[in-house]
Amino acid sequence: MTPSARLQAVLDLLEEIETTPRPADALVSAYFRARRYIGSKDRAYASTTLYDVLRHHARFTWWLEQKTNTQPSPRARLLAYLTLVQEKAPEQIAELFNGSKFSPSRLDKNEEALLHKLKSHTVEHPSMPDEIKVECPDWAVLPLQQRFGKNFIREMQALLEPALLDLRINPLKTSRDDILKELKAMDIKAEACTLSPWGIRIQDRPSLAALPMLKNGLVEIQDEGSQLAALLVDAKPGQRVMDFCAGAGGKTLAIAAQMKNKGRITACDVLGGRLKRSAERFRRAGLHNIETRILKNENDPWLKRHKASFDRVLVDAPCSGTGTWRRNPDSRWRSLGPGLKKLLELQANILKSAARLVKPDGHLIYATCSLLPEENEGQIEKFLTNYSDFQAINCHEILANLPLGKQGISAYLSLTPLQHKTDGFFGAVLKKS
Repeated sequence: MTPSARLQAVLDLLEEIETTPRPADALVSAYFRARRYIGSKDRAYASTTLYDVLRHHARFTWWLEQKTNTQPSPRARLLAYLTLVQEKAPEQIAELFNGSKFSPSRLDKNEEALLHKLKSHTVEHPSMPDEIKVECPDWAVLPLQQRFGKNFIREMQALLEPALLDLRINPLKTSRDDILKELKAMDIKAEACTLSPWGIRIQDRPSLAALPMLKNGLVEIQDEGSQLAALLVDAKPGQRVMDFCAGAGGKTLAIAAQMKNKGRITACDVLGGRLKRSAERFRRAGLHNIETRILKNENDPWLKRHKASFDRVLVDAPCSGTGTWRRNPDSRWRSLGPGLKKLLELQANILKSAARLVKPDGHLIYATCSLLPEENEGQIEKFLTNYSDFQAINCHEILANLPLGKQGISAYLSLTPLQHKTDGFFGAVLKKS
């Protein structure tokens, strides 16, 4: 692809994200599946540029509102990116927006004027508010300021960095050392994760098709923070375990491996399509102690019939996803699911329903990929007030052998990109008496 054609691909994706109520990563995958003729280098450039534009959403909006009287468009945001981030001169941008086949249409007079107004400026400006500089939406500013205090700016800046690629090895099929050796032989820079005993961090951005170990179940893609959340389950061989909100089965796979294929784990979700797709992942990993169950909702009658049946029940609750903003920058600004108020109600209902499934002396594990206190500590405190037969276990007792230190582990697991180089995660373990 020519440089102009690459930019047209970015513009196509920006426009689709603006008008389609689906997550950006799903739209990007669908776009390239429909255009398999686009080479790997061109895909990588378009994807990287797209996500960089998305990470500058608030700052570009601020600049465009300062310099124009119109609502910022995907095309205007791309022009702002080329000027403020890539520092291209107006003449260089005009050469790219040349109107030829597979290229963006020519600049109009207003766009030419905009480029000259933005010329010589940088992304940030002294009069730009702090929450704009760190791309924090209005609804999240106060709770995140309360959560991080004086570290608010630094924590938010860490959330602007692209997330690295983490793998989790399948201990039933391989070892971390063997996978590291295989990656080294492929000239892929990788190292053992510092927190998860199963984790490997890839330093490069290789094509996933170049990783054969993904195809044969030796490894799975999973953020190191998510791996630690799975470790909180502390599942033992022979136990009965419920993954209440299993989704595509990432944590289910990790838990089943903990159990060494002994015992039974039930993966549940209300989204049947995702559960059905997870079956291939389970087969590939060589795991046969997993069954799946599609639920109508968090109060499905099947749950009532299995009261007090499980040694471990994991609730990986639907949440705001603030901890995943590094990899899902569009989710800061796009409402693709329930609002925070409804999420808090749903989380409380799921906890209430899941609690019925736990045996005496069993554990209820609550996890989110949120940084908001009301979705995390707030939910646990309310639950414990209403359910006196549950008590919180200090997470340090479960993860004592991991090198987390004093940051992020005490009564609860609390991970952030700044402190732990992971996605933001919260975890709590509650024991039933």
